[in-house]
Amino acid sequence: MQAAVTVTPAQIPELLLGLATVRPVFLWGAPGIGKSSLVRKFADSLGLECVSLLGTQLAPEDLIGVPQIRDGRSVFCPPEAIARDEPYCLFLDELNAATPDVQKAFYSLILDRRIGSYELPEGSIVIGAGNRSTDNALARPIASALVNRLTHVHLRASATDWLVWAGENGIHPWVVDYLGDRPDHLWSPAPKTEEPFSTPRSWHMLSDALHSFGPTLDEETLKVVAHGTLTPAHAVSFCGYAKIVRHAYGLDAILKGDASWPNRMEDRDLLYYLAEAFRGRLAKELPAEKAHVSPSLMQVAYRAKALLVQLAEISVEVAQTVIAEDDSGQPVLPAWFLVEAARDMPRLVEARR
Repeated sequence: MQAAVTVTPAQIPELLLGLATVRPVFLWGAPGIGKSSLVRKFADSLGLECVSLLGTQLAPEDLIGVPQIRDGRSVFCPPEAIARDEPYCLFLDELNAATPDVQKAFYSLILDRRIGSYELPEGSIVIGAGNRSTDNALARPIASALVNRLTHVHLRASATDWLVWAGENGIHPWVVDYLGDRPDHLWSPAPKTEEPFSTPRSWHMLSDALHSFGPTLDEETLKVVAHGTLTPAHAVSFCGYAKIVRHAYGLDAILKGDASWPNRMEDRDLLYYLAEAFRGRLAKELPAEKAHVSPSLMQVAYRAKALLVQLAEISVEVAQTVIAEDDSGQPVLPAWFLVEAARDMPRLVEARR
């Protein structure tokens, strides 16, 4: 299902309060961005127990129940997890990953709030959630009859929302500080190959590992953990950041001339991270038009070009990342600076072609 309008996690509670209390809701979103935890937190805010049913682990009889003979007639008895006396939140997780027969079994529960003769207690709410087929996740088409029984809300990852949550939930300081500098690394699309990729959930996993190992975590183990949870490029960058934290080796020292670019092969991840930080600093400080450049900022530009030359002498490939375009093919740094950089470093620009 395509998302015409998306919302952030911070918008979900208010939306669910207005929607889920009157009609069933389906929450769409990429794997690992917190759909399940948002639903559980919302249920807690209403004082309702959250009962989760996982669509991939259900058969139709798990919902409809098994028949019993009463007074010469068969009566279907719904499972204890569903048949409750008090109102609750019924969370149908991975609903669109369920088989068509299981999806059909949900029809009356979603629309009429009943299974056989059992009806959900007054005040109960029904919320479904699932991944999108575009995320290489297990997702089956939903029949139009079921689509039309739900209000659909599309969730997107938000670094701002996640960092607020992280600060309140003990996420490791390295993770919080790193994503504060690189919020674009919070989430990346699922790859077509079987490899880790960055999501709010995977950063949480990395945080748990950092807490578990503690200060004794060595660089090689950190690489294993980071590459086991994050998008490869993000893992390299995070390991570089960790070196800076441990060795007080920062970009400011390089800009001031108190330190030079690291040039050992074993510090290549650190070099990549510093180059990315350097690019971000220039994009933030240099104005789009040269006419607006103050004398102090012109000194920054001169120093930046000198540092680019030094960086290219260590690695042309790393230096290219500073002047490279973004993923959509748009320049990150001001055009006037790129022109001057091309004039002063023609071999760097030629290497990009």
